[in-house]
Amino acid sequence: MAPTLQHTVSPFLEPGPRTKPNSLAVLQLSRDNFVPVYLQEASGEHDGYVEGAVINTRYGSFPHSTLLNVPWGSQVRASKVDTGSRGRKRKRQLDEEAGCETSEPIEDENEKGNSNGADKEHGDGDEAKQLVTDASGFIHVLPPTPEIWTTSLPHRTQVVYTPDASYILHRIRARPGSTLIEAGAGSGSFTHASARAVYNGSPVEGKRQGRVFSFEFHEERYHKMKKELSDHGLDGVVTLTHRDVYAGGFLVGGKSPEADAVFLDLPAPWEALPLLSRQRPQLKEGEVGEAGAKPWVSPLHPKKSVLLCTFSPCIEQVTRTVSALRHLGWVDIEMVEIANRKLHTARDRVGLYLPVDRGVNNSAKDVEEAITKLTEIEERFRENARPKQSADGTEPAKQESKAATNGKTPMNGAALKYPWLDGRLVTRGEPEIKTHTSYLVFAVLPMVWTEEDEAVAMAKYPLGRERFVVSVMGKASMKEERREAMQQKQGNRKSRRKDRDEKLAEVEG
Repeated sequence: MAPTLQHTVSPFLEPGPRTKPNSLAVLQLSRDNFVPVYLQEASGEHDGYVEGAVINTRYGSFPHSTLLNVPWGSQVRASKVDTGSRGRKRKRQLDEEAGCETSEPIEDENEKGNSNGADKEHGDGDEAKQLVTDASGFIHVLPPTPEIWTTSLPHRTQVVYTPDASYILHRIRARPGSTLIEAGAGSGSFTHASARAVYNGSPVEGKRQGRVFSFEFHEERYHKMKKELSDHGLDGVVTLTHRDVYAGGFLVGGKSPEADAVFLDLPAPWEALPLLSRQRPQLKEGEVGEAGAKPWVSPLHPKKSVLLCTFSPCIEQVTRTVSALRHLGWVDIEMVEIANRKLHTARDRVGLYLPVDRGVNNSAKDVEEAITKLTEIEERFRENARPKQSADGTEPAKQESKAATNGKTPMNGAALKYPWLDGRLVTRGEPEIKTHTSYLVFAVLPMVWTEEDEAVAMAKYPLGRERFVVSVMGKASMKEERREAMQQKQGNRKSRRKDRDEKLAEVEG
């Protein structure tokens, strides 16, 4: 379990140019294999490794000291590590009855070396171990981003993947300084993406800070998510609350978040929509209101239009959600489905003498190669038609060239080419497409237009007293205005021509 870390600025928001100790980094093992790691400084033996903290992968071992203070995106080679006393414990057995010890050698508890001379190499432990590069492989060190975190996070629920998250944040206009409500934090994929979208720098007095108010009903997921946000340094941007929003609503500490964007990833979003209103929701049939109820506090921004998105996997959920939105006064309701498709770019390699690689078209790439292959086949046919033994009874010598090439004639000069530069560049779509993750329903709740707002608008944009409106101006006045404009334009042209002629006369004179 990673230790709880305190960050002034989250590495998801401002990672900096290089890796830092006590911070999160993501190790890329392959194209789609990412491992999140909290980098630690080497401070003596750790888990039996004298190099300190070490991460072991299928491509080798990587001490944290080789991953620290390197530029993001660096390629790091594996290192040969010394296991030290890992897995070996001090063994001492006393035969109390015989009053003697066993004959096994007893090692000192402070001893960190092993039989290969590690003690001489480390001395008293003050000198750092000189790491030796291993030929097993390499990895890349990447900064933590919401996109990479989505591919490597521990899945506790269904995850909002990057294609959906990016489109949702665009449609609900989440930008620096926005306030966003998220119901159903789950595994935290969308939480990290929305935190980066609303982040607008360090707190400044008088400046509205971007905030994400996230709600999670499941207690175990809430505690895990709370710890992840603390470890990632997002406490200043994300406020996580353990609550059933169907019954408890969206207020935080009894105060309104004043949200201008809402994202609901709930199994029944239509039950939470009445609480996302600027007016007290109407009581359902059979419910009785409490006497002396508190004044209604809306979680939405009072002076802005609010944009909403719901994330539902079933069309039946969409139907009930749209019906509730229409009943509650939401407008511009639209359902969208995202179908993500990846395009793979590769070289279209063609040739008869290429190795049997995946994706290679084993046919002649040109006429010369086809003729060479036919000549080889005819020569092989004539060779097989010859008698197996000569006249003196001895077997003819085998051709060394064919024995060396296993019956294949190498292409002249082709071995000098790099295989990844040979062939045309071809782009193909992936064969299997994920056609459905969930249905996205978008809607807008306009701001309440009061009489005060109408008076302010009328004072700023008066109606009925405009001077330059087509309906007010007559045709004669419009023609006169155009005539004056044309005369002024011609006068300006004549004056410019006169100035030019005067300058030319001065130069010639």
